[in-house]
Amino acid sequence: MRQIIEDAVLPAAEHPYLFRPGRVPGTREIVAHPNYIVIYQVLDTHIEVLAVLHTRQDYP
Repeated sequence: MRQIIEDAVLPAAEHPYLFRPGRVPGTREIVAHPNYIVIYQVLDTHIEVLAVLHTRQDYP
């Protein structure tokens, strides 16, 4: 599962605004797998992954 999530994040490094805006202001979200969402923020020189959540988790 780790490799699937890492592979899903790679395009965000090149195109940080490719994925949908997050539910929390200032974040973006990648559906890495039907059961996992990657939350990240775009910084000046890179992206920062803030969390990897299972879709059953309660998230704003």
